[in-house]
Amino acid sequence: MRLTAFTEYSLRVLVYLARYPDRFVTIKDIAAAEGISANHLMKVAQHLGAAGDVLTLRGPRGGLRLGRPAEAIRVGDVVRRTEPNMGPADDHVVGRMIGEAQAAFMAVLDGLSVADLAVQPRAMTR
Repeated sequence: MRLTAFTEYSLRVLVYLARYPDRFVTIKDIAAAEGISANHLMKVAQHLGAAGDVLTLRGPRGGLRLGRPAEAIRVGDVVRRTEPNMGPADDHVVGRMIGEAQAAFMAVLDGLSVADLAVQPRAMTR
């Protein structure tokens, strides 16, 4: 299963914010730390804000922070919101098999919260 860069960036932003729960973090800081374009992150932040996952504050002391506890943000929910066309294309036997595989994949993601990801060590290389 391959997820879009938008989904990966969304999860990376949420995990980053979960590691700094007591302050607002700028998009510039996240972009530098994660090696992601600030322009892409602006779109991601807008989407996460609309979903209530992130609070945004404009101004010199502004930035992003989690809109609810990291434990309450399920990875599966984030993926469903960022991958709206993930379902199988048809009811053919192959489509049903893909649907079952996707259901198993989503069950794993539904069992994980952003907090679960945030406690994992960062990868040394990409």
